[in-house]
This record gives sequence, structure tokens and C-alpha cells, in this order.
Amino acid sequence: MDSLNIYLDPVRAILVQIGAFLPRLLVAVVVVVAGWLLAKVARIAVTKALRAINFNVLTERSGLDGFLRRGGMAGDFTTIFGILVQWLVILAALLIAFNGLGLTYITDVLSRVVWFVPNIFVALLVLAFGAYFAHFVGDTVVAYCRSSKLQDATFLGKLAQYAIMVFVVLIALDQIQVGGDIVRESFLVILGGVVFALALAFGLGGKDWAAERIEHWWPRDKATADSGKDKPPR
Repeated sequence: MDSLNIYLDPVRAILVQIGAFLPRLLVAVVVVVAGWLLAKVARIAVTKALRAINFNVLTERSGLDGFLRRGGMAGDFTTIFGILVQWLVILAALLIAFNGLGLTYITDVLSRVVWFVPNIFVALLVLAFGAYFAHFVGDTVVAYCRSSKLQDATFLGKLAQYAIMVFVVLIALDQIQVGGDIVRESFLVILGGVVFALALAFGLGGKDWAAERIEHWWPRDKATADSGKDKPPR
């Protein structure tokens, strides 16, 4: 009999552990299901709220929605925000469920992911408003150049827009901690190289070309006429 108890004791211990684990597993399943349903509601609510404040109009005018469509995505930036909120709620539910099951390693990994998602939100907001501002500055430069009768107004506007977008993308990458100092230093090196190359080209052999472009953008006869208008009549 004693020998039989020796063989049955491990089985009893396993059954006791299973009996203690099943209620926690049931609670974890309920939390995940409830979190999944809540995530769908949160996605719909966030998407409708952003469309109610015309956030989709801002991203459409900034050109981000068109960029996503050219990349093959069916939705827009507002849809991406809704999906991110949905996954944030799902990850939070999984974090609670695994924490209840005592799986500390998975809980640590999920907690890092959950705390990383707000950085993605900030980066997307920086991209949205920064792209809109860059588009606005580009249009303003084009309108000013055309009103001043400058040539290549579209080129100058695009140049201003893309220059601002470079800084916006760098700020967004810094928010999600991609590249870090390497990206910023590489950008500064490339920017310094381009400026140095342009300065060297103008200094060595580009003076005639620069004078031609300045004459093309701001003709001398126009400058003379403008200066003549400023002189008081005799």
C-alpha cells in the first residue's frame, strides 16, 4: 500500500497544480476575449473621433494618405491610428492575462511593447502635422515666387517642402528611437558634404552658372525697373 502511495503522490500533486491553474487559465481567457471586444470598440471610437475633428482632411492635404495608397494600403492615416489603438488594448489584455498566469518573462516582453506603442503614436502625429506644415510652406513659397515673378517657383517650393520633411522624419525616427545618434550624425555629415560640394562648385567653376540662375530667377531688367519705381520723381 505504501508503495502504491509513493506512485500516486506525484499524480496527486500534478492534479492539485492543474486544479489551481485551471481557474487562472479561465480568467485569462475571459480577459483576452473581453480585451479583444473592447479593442474593436476602441478602434471604431478612435477612428470616428479623428474623422469628426477632420484629422483625415489634414493627412490627405499633407500627402500622407496619397503616399499610403501608392504603397498599396487600402486605408489612410486615421485607419492606422485606429489599428494601433486596437492593438494597444489587445496587448494590455494579454499583459493582464499572462501576469495572472504567472508568466513573468512574457509579461516583461509585453510590457516593453505596450510602453513602446505611445512612442509610435507621437511619431505618427509628428509626421502628420509636420507633413501638413511642410506642404503649407511649400505652397507658400510657390505662391510668393510666382507673385514675385521668379522662375522655377515649383522647384523652389518642392525644395522647401522636402527640406522640412527631412527634419520631420528625423524627429519621428527619434521618437521611436530608430537609429538614434547614428541617423542624426549621418544626416549632418551628408548635409555638410552637400553644402561643401555646392560651395566648392560655386567657388571653382560654378560662378557663371550661378550668375545665370540668378539672372533666370531675378532678371536684371526687373530689378532695374523695381529700383526705378523706388526713386522719387524730379
